Amino acid sequence: MKVRTPIRFEDYHPPSADRIRRMLTLQRWYFTPRLLGAENVDPNRPGLFVGNHAIFGVIDSPLFASELYSRTGVYPRSLGDHFHFDVPGWGDLLIRYGAVPGTRENCSRLMQAGQHVLVFPGGAREVAKRRSEINRLTWKNRTGFARMAIEHGYDIIPFASVGCDESYTILFDGDDFQNSRAGRWLLGRPELNKLLRGGDTFMPLARGLGLTLLPRPEPFWFMIGKPIPTGDYAGREDDREALWDLRSKAAASIEAMIEQLKQKRAAEDLPGWRRRLLER
Repeated sequence: MKVRTPIRFEDYHPPSADRIRRMLTLQRWYFTPRLLGAENVDPNRPGLFVGNHAIFGVIDSPLFASELYSRTGVYPRSLGDHFHFDVPGWGDLLIRYGAVPGTRENCSRLMQAGQHVLVFPGGAREVAKRRSEINRLTWKNRTGFARMAIEHGYDIIPFASVGCDESYTILFDGDDFQNSRAGRWLLGRPELNKLLRGGDTFMPLARGLGLTLLPRPEPFWFMIGKPIPTGDYAGREDDREALWDLRSKAAASIEAMIEQLKQKRAAEDLPGWRRRLLER
C-alpha cells in the first residue's frame, strides 16, 4: 500500500458538512443530488451502510456521503478497494477524508470504535460495469459485510443510488475485452491477469456528453431503506446459511429501492437546458 497518511480509527474528526458541500458545489449543481429516507438513520446507533456502486465509482460516493452528512450529521467511514490506496496521492486523500482499505481488520477496528461504516460489496467489479449491469448489483458470492455486521451487532442500513450509471454510454466493456484477441493475449500475461483480476476490473470505455468523457448531467437520486437488524443472527457469523440470508435481505431491499428511484426519476420534470444536454 503506497500511502503515507496514518489511518485514524478512534480519534478521526471529519471536516464539517458545510466544507464538504462547498467542495462539491459544482457536482451538486450539475447532478442535483436528492436523498430520500434520511429518517431511517439514527445518528446515535452506528450502522453499516450497504449499497450499489455506480460506474467508475468516484462520482456517486462523495455526493451520497455529503447528502447523508448534511441531512443526518452522520459521516460514514468508507471501506475502499485496495487498488485505490496503491495510487500515490489518491490513497492519502481518501484516508484524510475517512476512507480505509477494505479489510476485515480495518472494518472491525472501525466498529469497535463505534463508527458508522459504508461499504459497496461489489467493489471494483461493480464499478467496472458491463452494458447489462446498469443499476444492478454485482456482488458475486460476497458475504463479508454480513459477517462483520453480525459479529459486531451492527444493523445493516441499505441504500440505493440511480442516475450515475445513466450518465455514460458504454462503448466497450469487460466482456468485449475478455472476448477480444488483444484481451486474451493480455490476460495470458500473469502480471496483467493479476492486475485486472482475470478481466473483472477492466474499466469500460464509455462516452458521456457527446463524444467526451464528461458525464451527462443526469439527476442523482439516493434512497436509504429501513435498517435490517442482525440481533437474530448473533453468534452465527461463521454460519454460511445465516450470512447468505442476511445478504439476500440487504440485496432485496436495495434492488427494490433502485426500482422506486427509477420510477421517481422518470416522472421528474427537468429544466430545458438539462433535457437538451441529456439528448446529446
